[in-house]
Formats: sequence, structure tokens, C-alpha cells
Amino acid sequence: MAHYETITPTQPGKPAPGPAGHRAAIRAGDAQFYGWRVVAAAFVVAVFGWGTGFYGPPAYLEMVHQSRGWSIALVSGAVTLHFLVGLALIPTLPALHRRFGLPIMTFAAGVVMALGVVGWACAAVPWQLYAAAVLTGIGWSALGAATVNAIVAPWFNARRPLALGVAFNGGSVGGVIFSPLWIALIHSVGFLTAAVVVGVVMVGTLGALAVLVLGRSPESLGQSPDGATSAGGNPASAAIAETGIPARFVPFRDRAFLTLCIGMTLALFAQTGLVAHLISVLTPALGAQGAGLAAGACGVAAVAGRLVVGWRASGRSNWRAIASLSLLSQALGCGIFILAGGADVALLILGVVLFGFGVGNAISVPPVIANIEFSSRDAARAVALIVAISQGAYAMAPAVFGLLRQTWSDHSIFLISAAIQLLAVVAYLSAPDSANSRSTK
Repeated sequence: MAHYETITPTQPGKPAPGPAGHRAAIRAGDAQFYGWRVVAAAFVVAVFGWGTGFYGPPAYLEMVHQSRGWSIALVSGAVTLHFLVGLALIPTLPALHRRFGLPIMTFAAGVVMALGVVGWACAAVPWQLYAAAVLTGIGWSALGAATVNAIVAPWFNARRPLALGVAFNGGSVGGVIFSPLWIALIHSVGFLTAAVVVGVVMVGTLGALAVLVLGRSPESLGQSPDGATSAGGNPASAAIAETGIPARFVPFRDRAFLTLCIGMTLALFAQTGLVAHLISVLTPALGAQGAGLAAGACGVAAVAGRLVVGWRASGRSNWRAIASLSLLSQALGCGIFILAGGADVALLILGVVLFGFGVGNAISVPPVIANIEFSSRDAARAVALIVAISQGAYAMAPAVFGLLRQTWSDHSIFLISAAIQLLAVVAYLSAPDSANSRSTK
């Protein structure tokens, strides 16, 4: 079994600070702590990563389908390949970050992503589309959850859940910005020009962050996690401590890891399959622009869902319960989609909002759980593994959901998505007591 981290009180005999304590801690002293600039940089990385790699493919799918006349199943296969690339790449990211450094890897990922999106716009035959999907898949894998976690984790211990929540909010903001932006840009200037414009802005921004922010480390600035001084540290900040005898982390024999991995995998399979087809499914009732705005509203709801979690939760909250409640919201949203019948606009929007409340947490909460339940030595490996495994599984979701639409109906994907989300809840709540005791107040 892996040995776990516990969050110790800030003072002996007193409870750890709740959300109010976390917010109060980010004050004058933090102005000198470079970690919050790193969180801001990770936030921007997430905006572009999710905006082009997660919320982009639904727009690419619809545009390629309309402009080329290729079947939904064929284009969905390219989206599946886009996500499937991460199965091979993500487990190697910790080693690549150590060898080449986060700045170089992040900038290179932006360049590859930009080239890939241009490839989607230029593809004249299916093999070119699939080649472009490999490039965007590499970019998404190297700008996604594992990298955001790697950027933030060295700078925080006690406030790592808070810092990760803020950074991952960039993914939801990416949905708010890019879901309608892709549709608006493509309709106004064309897919190719839109891809070039977004690519240039992304590469320029990530390049600046790589040079100005991501190359710093706590040691290089004489700082310690959470802003403690490097000499002696600060017990109030160093709230995550190693406990127990060091043990070799064996992921697939560890029930806490398995339940976390299965929960995240099922949740993201259901979510990704639906998100990939959301614009296409909503277009008949809302029109292309309306569907893009609805997808943006899904991103707004995702930000709201994450803000609620950030406001109410702390390092001692039951994060598995939080993940489960987010999934129940998504399942309820799928039920509303079914009731809407593809025609009731008000119900469709309500379904988008309820589904969106859980979108951000489905990706950001599992890394927080891993950072709480596992030792700092094992957390990075655990996060990389669960992200890779879940991405390898949910990579199949766009193609599977595309086949469901062609074989049965659009409503079938909502029913399947809700059922899978409920199974994910069961997985999250099946953790051993040792794990639950470390993620519960």
C-alpha cells in the first residue's frame, strides 16, 4: 500500500483552517510569495490547453463535418485519436519535465498544438485529418491536468488544494472563452485564419510565460512551499507532512488509487463523449451560434461549480464526496436533456447549466484527492497515471458516442452518459476507510 499524507493543524490542538482561513492567509505576506504568480501562469496554460485541446474538438468536429461532408463517425474517430495520444505520452511527462524542464515542454506543447489545429483546418483527405489529430493530441496531453499539477505542486503544501483549484479554473475559463470564440471566428474569418490567429496568440503567450515565470523554482528564489522561509520553514505553512514508514507505491494493488482511477476514468468518459458532441447536438435547436454560446454557458457553469468548491471546501473536506456531488449534477443535467426532446430551448439551457456545474470538478478534483491521500513523493506519479489511464479510456468516447448517435438517436448519448456518471459515483465512494479518513473533515 502507498503511504499517505495527512494535513496537520496549523497549531497543536487546533483545527486546520477552513476556507475563511485559506482566504485570510492570502494577504500581505503572500505578496512576496512567488507561488501565486506561478498559479496565475498555470491558470493561463489551462485556458489555452482546455480551450484548444478539450473545448476545441467539438467545434472542429462540427466544422469539418459541415465543410467536408465527412460522416460524424469518421470525424469522431479523429477526435478519439486526439485524446488517445495521451495514453502513451502522459505517463512519460514527469520524466520529460525533469529532462527538458517545464518551460521548454510547455512552450513546445503550444507550438505542436498550434500546428495541429491548423492541420484540422487544412485537411483535404481523412489521413491528413488524423495526422492533425495526433499533433493536437500531443499538445493537449502536454498542456492538460498533469502539467498544471506539475507547475503548481512544488510551490504549495498546505494550500495545494486551493492553489490547484484556482489553476484548474483556467480550464473552465477556456471553455467560457473558446467555445463561442471558435464558432464566431470560424464563421467570420474561416477555419484556417481562426486557427492561425489562435495559434499565434497561444504560442506567444506560452513563450512569454516560459521565459518569465515557469523557469523559477522555490529553491532558486530562496522560498519554501506556501511562502515559508527556506531557513527553518514555518509550521503553519508546512501543513502536509509525511507519515508512516516509507513504502513502495504499487498503484494497481492500492485500493485508494484504483477507486480514484476508475472514478475519474468513468466520469471523464461520460463527460468527454457528451462535450465532443454537444455543439452538434444543440445546433438543430439553437443554431450554430446559439450552440456555441450554450457551450460557453457550460464553461461558465463549470467556473461557478469550481468556485463553489473553492469557497466551501478546504484541505480537510471530503473531496470524494465533492466529486460525487458534481457527477450527480451532471447526471441530472443529462436527464433534463432527455426531457427537452431536442426542441425545448429552456430545458436544453437548464441541462447545459446542470451538466456544466460538474465539468470543471471532474478534472480538477481527482488530482486534489491524490495530493491529499498519497505522499508527495507518490502524488505526481499517481496523478500522471490516473490522467493517462482516464485519457486513454475517454479517448474512445467521441467515437463511441458518434456511433450511438448514428445507430440509435441523439438521446441515447444522454442516457448512457448519466448511467456511466452514476457508476463513477459508486467508484469514488468505494474507497477504503484509510483513504476516506484522509479526505474527510
